[in-house]
Amino acid sequence: MGEVNAGGALDRRAVVARLLADRADLLVVTGLGSPSYDVMAAGDHDGNYYLWAAMGSAATVGLGLAKAQPGRPVLVVTGDGEMLMGLGALATLAVQNPPNLSIAVLDNGHYGETGMQLSHAGRGLALDRVAAACGFGWTAAIDDMAGVDALRARVAARAGLSFARIGVRAENPPRVLPPRDGVHVKNRFRAALGFQPI
Repeated sequence: MGEVNAGGALDRRAVVARLLADRADLLVVTGLGSPSYDVMAAGDHDGNYYLWAAMGSAATVGLGLAKAQPGRPVLVVTGDGEMLMGLGALATLAVQNPPNLSIAVLDNGHYGETGMQLSHAGRGLALDRVAAACGFGWTAAIDDMAGVDALRARVAARAGLSFARIGVRAENPPRVLPPRDGVHVKNRFRAALGFQPI
């Protein structure tokens, strides 16, 4: 595979801010690294569950949350590197098929947290096509803000299991760090769902 799809032209922070604007009851799970910084830059929220570790697990955490909270839309915001590490999860998500779950992969074609090495996505692996092959009913390769708006509408409407590969520039904007205390993040998130801290 050559360098066929090394990211895209969109600004990752603008994409995430648009996805989270007027979020209402949306629950958000973030992948390791830059997606967490992007979501935090769009505004901290009690309905954000930041993953500081567990690389490759954002989609499965989102699945569990979507199954546990079927009346709420759930959005996983992750990167191509993190999604590649959890690629097998796409088959499980498709089999479970929660209608309130959407996966948004910010694809810059690089491993942004480890030195911007070219990722498999940057070498031509089309993550949206992988999700479609696994059985997702709706997938998209998004390269403009109109596509971001269409995804946002699907998320809000809980319009079915969705997967979007969003082509973003290969750059590392300044880090905006979310809370790093995992117990605090967990208990704050539980409280937002009406549960007691544990």
